[in-house]
Amino acid sequence: MKNAFRILLLICLSASAHADENPIGFRSATLTDARNERPLDMVVWYPAKTTAPAQLIADDAVFVGTSAVREAPPTGGDHPLLVLSHGFRGNWSNQAWLASALARQGYIVAAVNHPGTTTHDRSPKAAAQLWQRPADISRVIDAVIAQPEQFGAVSKERIAVAGHSLGGWTALEIAGTRFDPERFAQDCAVHQKLASCSVYKTINVADTPDSKSRISADLSDKRVSAIVSLDLGLSRGMTDASLAALAVPTLVIGAGVPSEDLPAQLESANLATRLPSATSQYVEISDASHFSFMSLCKPSAVALLEEDSPGDGIICADGGARSREVIQQQVVALIDGFLSRSAQN
Repeated sequence: MKNAFRILLLICLSASAHADENPIGFRSATLTDARNERPLDMVVWYPAKTTAPAQLIADDAVFVGTSAVREAPPTGGDHPLLVLSHGFRGNWSNQAWLASALARQGYIVAAVNHPGTTTHDRSPKAAAQLWQRPADISRVIDAVIAQPEQFGAVSKERIAVAGHSLGGWTALEIAGTRFDPERFAQDCAVHQKLASCSVYKTINVADTPDSKSRISADLSDKRVSAIVSLDLGLSRGMTDASLAALAVPTLVIGAGVPSEDLPAQLESANLATRLPSATSQYVEISDASHFSFMSLCKPSAVALLEEDSPGDGIICADGGARSREVIQQQVVALIDGFLSRSAQN
């Protein structure tokens, strides 16, 4: 408990220091569509010009939040844009740690709740429309670019997408990979214990000819110039041809802690072998679990999670002597370095 308290104290002190040196703003909005059939909850972190006090964002009983100044004016100049896609039944707050860290380094970082597959909207109809996830990201890109007075100006040559778990699949799809539901179904008959297979079955994606056509279509957005996958799922349904032809620079980060339902060797590592070596990079973090890419847990989090739903305490588990904070510092450095190098090529 004492060690956990020290870690939290250091985080708070670090966040305070960062807030003074590199203030960041935070705004939220709801994006509507023409028929208002799929409104999107969007949030954006961005470099800000302000001396106002910061507030905690995405802080709750389980997860440690991050600091930002709500509604702050953005700084001038162009900024790279990174859009984040959460995992199955996750939400935008899961990668707030990554968003705030990169915003302090000059990025505009946007995130969205995907209807049907988010904590706050589990509509079976929306979930089954998995092909809408990449479209959600495109809508966010449109919205951020259109409002430089709110978020800052976007460098249109530097638009990246990063996703965790199902969000990693979303990132690859928007970059140009193609999904084959028949291939995936055949693979799941062999690898029945994979979490991606059970999730896919739960959301019942390809149950009609029309939905099979939609999920296997080209879902790319040509504005995306780089992508990052954080311990993704569903990669085994992606076609070899589309992966081999993927021109968008790709960073694949896998969780190396042994896992029966999401082993790196069958998902992230396997994906990496099918990507062009010249434009892709694979990093496996040996002490990272699938949940190491979610926010830092508070000391009482495991007890609260287990009380609410036995077994959910695994969300706070990592796989070694290093803390989640240290693992995430490594992830931030990997992503920032990769995106910087991609911009130079």
